[in-house]
Amino acid sequence: MSDPLDLTDYENKSLLRFTTSGSVDDGKSTLIGRLLYETNCIFEDQFAAVEKTSQQRGDERVDLALLLDGLAAEREQGITIDVAYRYFTTAKRKFIIADTPGHEQYTRNMITGASTSELAIILIDARYGVVTQSKRHGFLISLLQIPHLVVAVNKMDLVGYSEEVFQNIVDDYSGFSQKLDIHDISFIPISALDGDNVTKRSDNTPWYEGHTLLHMLETVHVSADKNFVDFRFPVQSVLRPNLDFRGFSGTVTSGTIKVGEEIAALPSGKTSRIKSIVTYDGDLEETFAGQAVTLTLENEIDISRGDMIVRKHNLPHVGNEFDVNLCWLDERSMDPRSHYILKHTTQKIKAYISRIQYKIDVNTLHREATDHFDLNEIGRVTIKTARPIFFDNYRANHGTGSFILIDPLTNHTVAAGMIRGQTRDVNTVTQTKHAESRRSTNVKWESGMISAQNWERRNGHKSAVIWCTGLSGAGKSTVAKGLVSALFSRGCQVMMLDGDNVRHGLCGDLGFSDQDRSENIRRVGETARLFYEQGNIVVCTFISPFHDDRGFVRDILPEGAFHEVFIKCDLGVCKRRDPKGLYKKAEAGEIKDFTGIDSPYEEPENPEVVVETDIHSVESIVKQLESHLLECKVLF
Repeated sequence: MSDPLDLTDYENKSLLRFTTSGSVDDGKSTLIGRLLYETNCIFEDQFAAVEKTSQQRGDERVDLALLLDGLAAEREQGITIDVAYRYFTTAKRKFIIADTPGHEQYTRNMITGASTSELAIILIDARYGVVTQSKRHGFLISLLQIPHLVVAVNKMDLVGYSEEVFQNIVDDYSGFSQKLDIHDISFIPISALDGDNVTKRSDNTPWYEGHTLLHMLETVHVSADKNFVDFRFPVQSVLRPNLDFRGFSGTVTSGTIKVGEEIAALPSGKTSRIKSIVTYDGDLEETFAGQAVTLTLENEIDISRGDMIVRKHNLPHVGNEFDVNLCWLDERSMDPRSHYILKHTTQKIKAYISRIQYKIDVNTLHREATDHFDLNEIGRVTIKTARPIFFDNYRANHGTGSFILIDPLTNHTVAAGMIRGQTRDVNTVTQTKHAESRRSTNVKWESGMISAQNWERRNGHKSAVIWCTGLSGAGKSTVAKGLVSALFSRGCQVMMLDGDNVRHGLCGDLGFSDQDRSENIRRVGETARLFYEQGNIVVCTFISPFHDDRGFVRDILPEGAFHEVFIKCDLGVCKRRDPKGLYKKAEAGEIKDFTGIDSPYEEPENPEVVVETDIHSVESIVKQLESHLLECKVLF
């Protein structure tokens, strides 16, 4: 007789949410059916029904895809239409699977299924290689910021388990993925039909030395992907069962908080301390992301549904206008003149689309001008709300960086959005808010006596600002020094601004809070501008983790003068290099707000150049940068 099910052991297992996607007939449903079957997570009557259906259709073997294609239309057409959620467990982990459609017309279904996933599996048919749909799904996964991607090259049995075929697909997709914001990609050769490398290593691929798909699913580390730094608690309801108790209920969106810690209530800004953390099973000393709790405070503050409780010294952005990536989900086209209801965390507020910047062709990644979005189209727009909301960049915090738009007449969800940051109009007189706030009075700008054309004629090159950005340890300074040396050898008038050097003097009074980082880049940007106007090629090397700060420097320079160079390097490699021992100190808690550990790095979206220091040598990277400057006619 078997032992009774240990519910405590089951509850303590970690949970992984993952999604599958791919082109039509790439075998998504078959793969998930195989996982369910080989982990003994289907009932005998379910298997019997699938076996009977397979026999009726004349299939030679049991079609495991029928375990997921639950709609009649799906079974008839042999394709996935709806998002199918399935649950299974192994000895090591619990899983929730979202099997999403491959059809382009069902993009909204894929967005829905993948929005809460921590890992994505893209299936590629080994016979056809990387197709447009494979790239489109990669773009959507990048857009949704799913941190882990597994590319399963399926139907290897139909290409004779060829290592060459597999490697060609790996090379093709690796090259494409460099354009995306995806950092953890694994490739596995499989046959979902026969089970090769799904749950057990296959003898048919002796050349493959990696793990099985199930092993990756059981061991992928996802806890580090969660935001445990920024405490965000949107208030769902206020509990007042009697005169002696007043609590604020909701689910912790991100971060952690302990009894006794200082908090601020938004929008009022009133502060207090956590008195108790109440749950049905008893009080807690600490609560963390995902827990539904009731918070009580030491003193009375007027808080209601839709307000947000945060740490006193860790505040979200506040604003009523922001740039977003928007996916249109409604069959009716977008009407920019209409008002919508924006649902963000626990509040609903009237909003409208104030500006459509562009839509993205998800097959080519090209930007296209448009005046509206149709079903499944994705692009960048500016949203304006009737009153300010409290939000974070989606990259840093999915919970407070996402929202949906609802049509107030039909109550349909018409769009899903991911907030990029507060909007800014670079065409205003002051150019940017953060430049205006530091402009001195009673001064007049003095133009240089020597024109840009004369500087170019004398120097033999144009002025430019080469902005090297990347994580600490990525190799920014090393690359910058190599470039400066090469330019000097060419006889160029070149100047280097280094992140450490400017903090010895120009920015020596600044710390490393988000505000101080922005001020640091503002000062450096203004300095680079001065050198630029004196005919220099200015090479700047700064982590500069925020889009808006780098955008500020771009905006204060003439068009085409700012060249953003993304010094790309895997975080793990940066940690191993750790030339100054900063990562070690940050992980030990000795350094706060360290980029890559407890402070985000917002990767460039469209840099002029991307270089990878964990793959290529400094010499080859410098030659790549010189070639770029020649192509842009900075160098003659």
